[in-house]
Amino acid sequence: MKRILIADDHSLFREGIVSMLRDAEDIQIIGEASNGKELEKKYAELMPDVVLSDISMPIKSGPDAVKSILNKFKEARVLFLSQFTGDDYLYSVIKAGALGLISKNCMKDELIFAINQVYHGIKYFKNKSVEELNSIIKRFEDIKMKNMDIHYSSLTPKEEEVLKLVGEGLTSEQIAQQLNLSKRTVDTHRYKIIGTLGLKSLSELIRYAVLKNIESNKGGLLSGNNI
Repeated sequence: MKRILIADDHSLFREGIVSMLRDAEDIQIIGEASNGKELEKKYAELMPDVVLSDISMPIKSGPDAVKSILNKFKEARVLFLSQFTGDDYLYSVIKAGALGLISKNCMKDELIFAINQVYHGIKYFKNKSVEELNSIIKRFEDIKMKNMDIHYSSLTPKEEEVLKLVGEGLTSEQIAQQLNLSKRTVDTHRYKIIGTLGLKSLSELIRYAVLKNIESNKGGLLSGNNI
């Protein structure tokens, strides 16, 4: 029996999904959530096999909630249902770690098929090949990098040094020792860099710093003196 948790801020839509799946073989609805925070709480309580979630929800969005869930429960399997399935939405759910995205206007057979695919750990993005999905991811990653590069010039020289060393894999302690600073000062620089570049986490900072160092080795924005 596949145990399903539904998350959507519209009760009528949740009721519709419950009704659609009520007679489906081997599927059981075990819970509902009306926002991202509640989805996180219900997931931890119920440990469903598959989550069916909307993207846009109050308090916390579906993708943000799923990221938090996957940080704690690596085995979580999520299928997003949305009125919108454009490339920007595909990118957001893929980056969140979901295994699929389908339209809320899908037929019952397609929904059940998608649930079964995701349950078995198989990605389901209708009519999108692996090559197409990779192309979408690359396009949006490139856009993000360009947007961050626009703000790169706002960094101070010391922040540029810290960023470069972060990209080389050094810890705050190691950076502090190399630049003759306190660890607290280095941490402050890192948080300021995150804010200036519009990043959301330390992991995003590390990824950007690594890519920036690769770019500088190819003659990119960082000057040769910093290599």
